[in-house]
Amino acid sequence: MNDAALPDDAPLSRGPWADYAVLVVDDEMGLRRFLSRALGARGVLVETADSAEAAAALLADAHFDAIILDIALPGKAGLEWLRELRAGAYAGDVILITAFADMDTAIDALRAGAADFILKPFRVDQILNSLQRCFERARLARENYVLRREVADLSGEVGLVGTSQAMRQLYSLIKRVAPTPTTVLIQGESGVGKELAARALHSMSARAARSFVPVNCAAVSPELIESELFGHVKGAFTGASESRSGLFVYANGGTLFLDEIGELPLALQTKLLRALEEQRVRPVGSTKEVPVDVRVIAATNRDLRAEVDAGRFRQDLFYRLEVLTLTIPPLRERPEDIAPLAEQFNQQLATRIGLPPLDIVPEVAARLVGYAWPGNARELRNFIERALILGHFPVDADSQQGGNGKALPLTLAEVEQRHILAVLRQCEGNKTRAAELLGVSRKTLERKCAEWGVTVP
Repeated sequence: MNDAALPDDAPLSRGPWADYAVLVVDDEMGLRRFLSRALGARGVLVETADSAEAAAALLADAHFDAIILDIALPGKAGLEWLRELRAGAYAGDVILITAFADMDTAIDALRAGAADFILKPFRVDQILNSLQRCFERARLARENYVLRREVADLSGEVGLVGTSQAMRQLYSLIKRVAPTPTTVLIQGESGVGKELAARALHSMSARAARSFVPVNCAAVSPELIESELFGHVKGAFTGASESRSGLFVYANGGTLFLDEIGELPLALQTKLLRALEEQRVRPVGSTKEVPVDVRVIAATNRDLRAEVDAGRFRQDLFYRLEVLTLTIPPLRERPEDIAPLAEQFNQQLATRIGLPPLDIVPEVAARLVGYAWPGNARELRNFIERALILGHFPVDADSQQGGNGKALPLTLAEVEQRHILAVLRQCEGNKTRAAELLGVSRKTLERKCAEWGVTVP
């Protein structure tokens, strides 16, 4: 081993690898200290163990991006423990080190799932180069996990577009707020584009190169939301067959977007406040905390002040979140934004679906602008998508005939009523499912049915 590059007074700093954690397992105290210092100087969070049994206990309580493991250990051999790790679905990289090895041992190590195989004595750069590859794979795994979540949530995509005075003020505020490290609270009705505002804040921040991790707090059951955010250790609850990192860890170095934060259970609000204050999270079932560097952006369609007064939201968490607040106005308050937003959806969705865009003629545009859009941009997007699939904006044979003999489009109110009732019939009267398909709340759906005098069995 060569530590000439590590003088006694070498400063320990955050370093380029500050977002990663490594577990060093070796029965030689000198080697453990050497690796701790070499990696710590580059910002890595290092834990050490002198046996496989001690390492297993650490791994059960914390997340590690890589393990440096000696083959010859007292008690359980390193190669044996590696096989157990892979059988237990541990996905992190393991670098095996040994002073005694032959070709057969190296082949066995690679077959057991080792990422690398290094002979003692080794140089610092050998370990660093190997870890560099491990960390790159860990980074890609995080990004792929986030990407899968984003692809699953594409149906909820909305647009943050507009030239109205309200939107110009919002854009200006986003530009000023984005570079700051502080927590941001985004307020607005369902469907106005709160997630796109959060993405804009992330993309214009110093964290833009790292992950943006969105999670809808209302879409995760209260029993699982804590594990989703903070992770869990193996056996923490029924079904926890393996340890898993939470979204705070996946967002490390980046931005975590907590949509519908008003839906968080009170007990979890306390833990979230602590995570925000201390930048540390404790996985479910663990006795150890994991340091994280995450900017949190929260969003809600509720009046959180009223929720605080009603005792449904913690006052201290509310004050922690509302340091900077962005409010996105509903679409009905900025009708001048409806036509350009409809055209953007028209072009984007046509490309995605593989169909030609529609011609939004002045008559259709006027009716789009004249509608209140209670579901905001999400409802408008769904309307444009239906029109693209149909190949035209909905018309009716019994509607008023124009001078050219062609049927004029129905009013949006008529289109809306007929479509909602058709979806209700398709869902066999299940209002919750119909509301999800329509992109509106169940309360909105029930109010409209009441206005029309429709009774849904």
